[in-house]
Amino acid sequence: MDFNANLTRASIDLVVLAALAEGSAYGYLLLKRIHDASRSRHRVTAGTLYPILHELESEGAVSSRWESVGERRRKWYDLTAKGRRRLQQDADEWRAFVSYVERLLRPALQSA
Repeated sequence: MDFNANLTRASIDLVVLAALAEGSAYGYLLLKRIHDASRSRHRVTAGTLYPILHELESEGAVSSRWESVGERRRKWYDLTAKGRRRLQQDADEWRAFVSYVERLLRPALQSA
């Protein structure tokens, strides 16, 4: 079963930054990292990923470079120092949000 689309939509920038924190990657490799980390529950498409990468790059959180392997050219993405700071800030905010929801769920689920 896939994750709820509203949850994944709200966290996709954080997911992409975290996947890039593992190291340089091109689009397909990022999609695979996300897919594998979610145990196949988060299905990000190239049509979703590339606009996010372009936005993160315009913000300075991500840099890119073209590399050729044989006749194939791939655009590789890297997390910048600014991107690492944003990842830390977004992760802290995400953890605080999850903690808040957990505090609400605990009594609600005990009485259900």
